[in-house]
Amino acid sequence: MTRTPRAVTIVGASLAGLNAAEALRREGFDGPVTLIGAETHLPYDRPPLSKQVLAGDWEPERAALTDPEELEEDGIEARLGVRATALDLDARQLALHTGETVEFDGLVIATGARCRTMPGTEGIGGVHVLRSLDDCLALRADFEAMPQRVVVVGAGFIGAEVAATARGRGLDVTMVEALPTPLSRVLGDEMGEVCAEVHRDHGVDLRTAVGVESISGDGRVERVTLSDGSTIDADVVVVGIGVIPNTEWLDGSGLEVDDGVVCDASCLAADRVTAAGDVARWPNELFGETMRVEHWDNAAQQGAHAARRLLDAAAGPFTPVPWFWSDQYDRKIQLAGRVHGDDEVRVVTGSVDERRFAAIYGRAGRIVGVLGFNRPRHVMRYRALIEQGASFDEALAAEY
Repeated sequence: MTRTPRAVTIVGASLAGLNAAEALRREGFDGPVTLIGAETHLPYDRPPLSKQVLAGDWEPERAALTDPEELEEDGIEARLGVRATALDLDARQLALHTGETVEFDGLVIATGARCRTMPGTEGIGGVHVLRSLDDCLALRADFEAMPQRVVVVGAGFIGAEVAATARGRGLDVTMVEALPTPLSRVLGDEMGEVCAEVHRDHGVDLRTAVGVESISGDGRVERVTLSDGSTIDADVVVVGIGVIPNTEWLDGSGLEVDDGVVCDASCLAADRVTAAGDVARWPNELFGETMRVEHWDNAAQQGAHAARRLLDAAAGPFTPVPWFWSDQYDRKIQLAGRVHGDDEVRVVTGSVDERRFAAIYGRAGRIVGVLGFNRPRHVMRYRALIEQGASFDEALAAEY
């Protein structure tokens, strides 16, 4: 039987990593816990970066998830500004960018993901991605300079939130999306079009079914050239075209890596090694599907579960109903479940025209998702039905 680790090292000092560290202490683990983070900041909350912090309503300190005193009280050693560069599973060693080699006993991998970038934009001022606190503050400074035109590349949830925040600052925004309907792969065409209309309602120039050919300028961005040959003048460009899990440092480690760190159903990747958050890929037995989930709630829950699994082989499978929210203008958009673009969709309450409704998704006779626009109570109740494995007919018949 695999023994309980005497000490635990956590690589990745964001939400999943911090939750793993705190869960170890809650579970009574009294050995050394070390939290290694590539950023110089203590763990912070990412959702406000595209909303309150970017809008200037919050200062960065308000997004902090912990402070030095709390970490010291919990006996958690934080090594910040330190990046892991390699893992030797057989030798139980980590290589750090400082040149150090450190031994580990138990390990939680929570290195998250990084933004995809547009080729050819290196060194062009005014071109941003939004993932880190530093990214947010750089973009906020450009927004505060009141640029004439902001272009957002990608109409996914991050791009959409940035567009909404920019409009809230009174900036002119063009949002470019390669798909004919934004978010159609996630929400389906009908609900994706509802999201698109929300932005059009608020004055966003939304261009769909067109890609970006290039982003150019003399030292600073000046224009975006689209695949149809048209150009858009731009003072600021935000690229929101998805993320890549941070797994390169694990090449040759002995761990299986395939669009993330491959784990079993309990989040175990190898003996005394677990993974959590955006970097983890595991079979979610509730849905019968292997998944990698990039949501706040998943990072928090999975970090804690990964820690428990290190301490207890009987911790069991990790079977959450994925859930997230997105604040855009005066709409709180929430999605729970595991939705595919071709699922059956039925509006069960409210009005799509008024952008205040809940819709449920069905597949193979079962409810698999719920989308709500300013309907948090309904989202949580249908989420419970998803967790219970209710049929689609049962969900349609429910009266909430």
